[in-house]
Amino acid sequence: MSSFLIKSIGNVLNATSLISSKYASEKAIDLFASPRKGRYTDDQRKIIHSAFFQEFQYDNLDIATYRWVGKGKKILLAHGWESNTSRWEYILEDLKAQDYHVLALDAPAHGRSGGKQFNAVLYSEFINVVAQNFQPEIIIGHSVGGMASVFCMHNHQLTSVNKMVLLGAPAHFIGVFSRYKTMMGFNNRISNGLDHIVLERFGKPVDYFSAATFTESIEAKGLIIHDKKDIIIPYEDAQLFASHYKNSELITTKGFGHGLKHTSLTPRIVEFINS
Repeated sequence: MSSFLIKSIGNVLNATSLISSKYASEKAIDLFASPRKGRYTDDQRKIIHSAFFQEFQYDNLDIATYRWVGKGKKILLAHGWESNTSRWEYILEDLKAQDYHVLALDAPAHGRSGGKQFNAVLYSEFINVVAQNFQPEIIIGHSVGGMASVFCMHNHQLTSVNKMVLLGAPAHFIGVFSRYKTMMGFNNRISNGLDHIVLERFGKPVDYFSAATFTESIEAKGLIIHDKKDIIIPYEDAQLFASHYKNSELITTKGFGHGLKHTSLTPRIVEFINS
């Protein structure tokens, strides 16, 4: 979406808020929570074709899961926003070569999973359902998939998981929300309305949802990987994770971007898993 279109939408909702701030705020949250892409393309379907496919349910929503069976450790992969399981293509063969039992899921409203809207809290419940069924030992989460994995570990204390890898993960929801508000140019009516909707729907204020703070309750060993020039999630988020996550290591990259799809990182991840 072009910056001109983004600002235009923001201006329309700002004008609407003069009539009804509640209506404008609800439209703003719907826009925030509705992925514009993330369903599979024909080429992406080829990547998951070799996996065992199985569906589970949470709150009447289908959870699409994929398994590449191995005799080694069970690893659960959680992708990020506007993506799907195919994003792991760059590392799948290396993980299978280690004979790991590789698991993956599609987030709400992504891939082949159900729903029309997404949020990290709902995603964390999807992850919990999958984890309860397959008992993974390691979770690897990219971007908001990392945030949702932390939410899941904090809320459910998964005993099977002894290691987590967080790739370019946001440290707190308040930062994600603030960047969205700024990008759209929302006025105070909508900004305050968005905060109220979060409190109303989840029973907690926006600043409660801090993945970095939640890691203080996690015993599993952590590996945090973040690019210094990440333009989606600031590097400061990785530093915040590192300051709270007592049993973690931070790997800083430069030039790999938010996606962190670089083969040089795979041996570091495998070494962490096997240590």
